[in-house]
Amino acid sequence: MTDSPIRHDWTIAEVEALFALPFADLMFRAQSAHREHHDPNAVQMSTLLSIKTGACPEDCKYCPQSVRYDTGLERETLVPLDEVRTRAQAAKDAGATRFCMGAAWRSPKKRDVEAVAAMIREVRALGMETCATLGMLTPAQAHELKDAGLDYYNHNVDTSPEFYGEIITTRTYQDRLDTLAAVRDAGLNVCCGGIVGMGETTRDRASMLATLANLPHHPESVPINQLVRVPGTPLAGEAPVDPFDFVRTIAVARVVMPKSFVRLSAGRETMSDEMQSLCFLAGANSIFYGEKLLTTGNPDVARDRALLERLGIHTLTPPALAEPAEHVHGPDCAHAHAPARPGAACNATRQR
Repeated sequence: MTDSPIRHDWTIAEVEALFALPFADLMFRAQSAHREHHDPNAVQMSTLLSIKTGACPEDCKYCPQSVRYDTGLERETLVPLDEVRTRAQAAKDAGATRFCMGAAWRSPKKRDVEAVAAMIREVRALGMETCATLGMLTPAQAHELKDAGLDYYNHNVDTSPEFYGEIITTRTYQDRLDTLAAVRDAGLNVCCGGIVGMGETTRDRASMLATLANLPHHPESVPINQLVRVPGTPLAGEAPVDPFDFVRTIAVARVVMPKSFVRLSAGRETMSDEMQSLCFLAGANSIFYGEKLLTTGNPDVARDRALLERLGIHTLTPPALAEPAEHVHGPDCAHAHAPARPGAACNATRQR
C-alpha cells in the first residue's frame, strides 16, 4: 500500500465534510488510515496521577479544580516524591507503559518545575515513558523538563478558536499555541487534543481538529475527551454527547492526523463496551488505564482488561522503553517506597 500524504493544510470545510460522511464510509476511511500507520490490534496504556489538586486560578468551565467553582473538591499540596514513585510502580505493574503527572497550576513556578523534574527522573528510572501537564510553560521551563527526561507534554487546545472564549477567559488560545511551540522547540513530544460535549457545534469540532492537523508537526498524542459534567461547574447541565457524534470525532481525528496516537480519554466511565469498541475501530489506540483520571472516574483495570481481551487487543510497548533510563536518573534515587494513598487530580487540559 502506498502511504497517503501527511497533510498540514486542511480547511475547516474539508474537515466538516468528513464529519458529514455516512457513518460506514467515515469508519472505512478512518480504519484504512489507521491500518496504514499503526498495529490495528494494539493500544498504548497510560496512567494519570494528579500531583497537585485544586485551587487553580483559571475559569475553565469544565474543570472542578477551578477555585471559582464549588465542586466539593478538596485542595491538596504537591504529592511527595516517594508516593509518585510508588504510584508509578503500581501503574507499571498493572500494565501501563506511560505515567502522566498533572498539576492544577496556571503556570508552574521555578520550584515547581524543579520538583516535577525530580519526579520525572524517578519515573523514567522505572522504565516508563513520562508525560506532564502543568499549565503554560516558558521555553526555558520546557527545556528543563526535557533535560530531566520528560517524553511528552500535554497541553490541550480544548475546542475551536471560535468557541474558545465561551469556555475560558483567563488565558487566550494564542497562549496555548505558544506553550505548544515552546514544548516542540525543546524537543518534547506533544500531547494535545480537546473536549467534546461543551455546547460546541460540529463546525467547532472540525475547526479544532483542523487547528491540530495544521500545526507544523502533528501532535504525537491526540486525546479526545468526552465532557465529564461535574456538579458545580458551569457545564454541569450540558446535554450528553450523542455516542455516534463522539465516535465520528475520533474517526475524523484519525483521518486528518493518521500517524498520531488518538487517545480515548475523559468520559470513558460512562461509555458502554460497544461505544468504546467503535472508538477503537475508528482509530483510537491509546487509553488511560486505572480508576482515576485526575478528579473524575475512569473504568477500572479489570473491566479494561476484560474488554481488550474480548476484542483481541494487546498492549503496545513503546520502542523508547527498550532504552536504558539510567541517563535521566540521579545518583541519589535509592529510597524506600512510601505507602500509596488514593489518587486525586481535573478534567482536561485536564480532561486529557
